[in-house]
This record gives sequence, structure tokens and C-alpha cells, in this order.
Amino acid sequence: MFVGSDHWQFLDAHHHSTIQRPGMSSITDNPRHADFALATRRALHHPQRLWRGLLLCGFVSIAAFLIAWLEAKLFGKAWIEPLVLAILAGTALRSVWAPPASWLPGVDFCAHFLLEVAVVLLGASLSAATIAAVGPMMIAAIIVVVAVAIIVSFMIGLLFGLPLHMAILVACGNAICGNSAIAAVAPVIDADPDDVAAAIAFTAVLGVIVVLGLPLLGYALGLTATQFGMFSGLTVYAVPQVIAAASPMGMSAIKIGTLVKLVRVLMLGPVCVMLAMMAPYLLRANESRAGFSPGGERPRPPLGRLVPWFIIGFVIMAIARSLGLIPEVVLPMLASMATGLTVVSMAGLGLGVDVRKLVRAGGRVTGTVVLSLLVLGVVSLAAIFLFGVRTAGV
Repeated sequence: MFVGSDHWQFLDAHHHSTIQRPGMSSITDNPRHADFALATRRALHHPQRLWRGLLLCGFVSIAAFLIAWLEAKLFGKAWIEPLVLAILAGTALRSVWAPPASWLPGVDFCAHFLLEVAVVLLGASLSAATIAAVGPMMIAAIIVVVAVAIIVSFMIGLLFGLPLHMAILVACGNAICGNSAIAAVAPVIDADPDDVAAAIAFTAVLGVIVVLGLPLLGYALGLTATQFGMFSGLTVYAVPQVIAAASPMGMSAIKIGTLVKLVRVLMLGPVCVMLAMMAPYLLRANESRAGFSPGGERPRPPLGRLVPWFIIGFVIMAIARSLGLIPEVVLPMLASMATGLTVVSMAGLGLGVDVRKLVRAGGRVTGTVVLSLLVLGVVSLAAIFLFGVRTAGV
């Protein structure tokens, strides 16, 4: 990766002498991320250190939106969304050109802080009214499907030899909402940009394949419109993809699929909080897998580290939306802001990717995502029939 302490010329000398130990991944324990945090704090006091990196990430983001626009013009819709295009474009640019050291604080600011702000804004898209619309049995089915899918996908990732954090990213992306879940979970577990890039890239490609193949599977299984709508909402990653997958079965399938998908997205908040609470244990497990013995019990982190500020903000925004404190006219603007910030942050992550590591992880990530999708499909079908879910009024 291009980010290292030798690039940050304005860091103190003792940071340059710090050696990264294998398996470290916490911001407070990993010297590389400590350098990131220190660099960003200092850059905020000196905004002139940010503008080059901000412009670079903005340039990559604009390119991603332009490519998506061209897709829509040529094929009727953008099959690869700007979020994925941004991380791919950033990775491609980084593979042929290394940004100078003075550009790195702004790139890191986009990859980390702007992503956290986007997670907060994402909370405004969720409301308690969505839960009330689907009924208790469907909610129970969604909770079971998401929980089982996360656990099984995580175990599959470990069996394929994925790093601990990448296995978590793939599991959460598969079980909840694909790229958005990966992007939201990444800062919670302090995931490596390489892992984020690999998880998003391969999950996105297979997600498109699912959208194209799901209607054929629905016809083959003889699912009703209601059942297929639920099946789409439980298995497809993004809301627009749910609409595309469910549309062959009619408007009823689209409405049910969208409702189920939105409730599934609601699981993102509790999952992020749980992962934040588990962060110290994940760190020790990661060190153990890497063959590093910490040599002593770490003190329990403060509440601010257990529940990051952006998760608290996410919950507050969801509560405000549920209470009607956010005007309806503002919601589209907040959604657009969240999308834009996420794309810019993905550009920053892409600019920090080691292409060689991404290629090496390709087969393992693909195998993990394929098997995880199969498990998600089987569990979703089982939940539909076992819970006997019925949806009325949609």
C-alpha cells in the first residue's frame, strides 16, 4: 500500500520508528492507523494539507458518475453503480501513479471521515413506520435470515482463508445490503482499504448476476408474486436491484420486495453496534490468527471507542426520521448527500489499494461470496415457507 509512516513528513520522529506488528487492526493499536489519525487531526488544523487529496478524490468520483451516466445512456441503466466505479477507478489510478506525500492527508480524510458522515446521513433513510408496515412475522423472518447469513458467511470466509476483517465485511455485505453495508461496517472494525476494495468489487459483480438470474429461479420454483417479492428483498443487495429483480413478477412483488429490503437495511444499525462492542475481542482474535501474542490483557476501551460517534449519529437520525423531526422534503437531499459522500470515500479507499493484494484475494473472495449467496438463498426460502409470512395492504 502507498500509505506508510515514511510518507507523512510532518509526523513526529517516534511515529517513524514504530514498527507494525502482524495482525494489528485497531486505530489505537495499529501504528499505520495511528499515523492516519494523527495526520488527519493535524491536517484539520491546517486545511491547506487537505485540498490536494480532496480534489483528487473529487476527480475520481466525477469520473465514476460520468461512467455510470454513460452506462445508462448505452444500456438503459447503470449496471455498475458509481460507488463501485469509484473504488475501481481509484484503484486503477493508484496502480499507475502514486500520489505525492502532500496529497495523502486529503485522501485519508475522504476515505475515513467522509465515510463516517455518510453513515450518519444513511440513518435518515430508515424509520419505524417501515417496520410497522411489514408485520411481526416478516420482521422475525428477516432477523433470522440476516443473523444466520452473517454467521454462516463469516465461517465460510474463514474456511476460505480470508483475513478476519475481510470475512466480516463479506458476511455483512452478503446478509444486509451489499456495498452499503460493507462501507458502513468498514470504519466500525477499522478494516484495511484492500479488504474493503476486494469485498466491494467482487460482491458488486456477483450481485448483478443475482439480479439477472433471480427471476428465472423464481419461475422455476413456482413462487407466487408475494413469495418472490419477499425472496428478492431477502437476497438482493440494493433497493434498486430489488426493484429490477422483482419487476418480472409485477407491482405486488416490487412493493413487498422493497419493504422487506428496507427492513433488512434496518439491521445495519444493530449489527454495527454489536461489532463495535466486539472490537477488542476481534482485535485479539486477529492477532492470534496472525501469530502475534499481545502479552497481556488490554484495558477495556472507553464508550466512545465501543460505540463510534457515527453509529450514534446513525441511530439519532433514524429516531428523528421516525418521530417526524426530519421534513420529508429534506430526505431526498440527505439521501443524495449520503450517496455522494460514500462515492468520494470509496475513491479515497481505492487510491489506497494494493492491486497485488486485491488480485491475490480474488479467488477466495469470489468463492466466499458465491457460497454465501447460496446459503442466503436457501435460508431465505426456508424462512418464507417456515414462517408462513403473509403480507397485506401493499
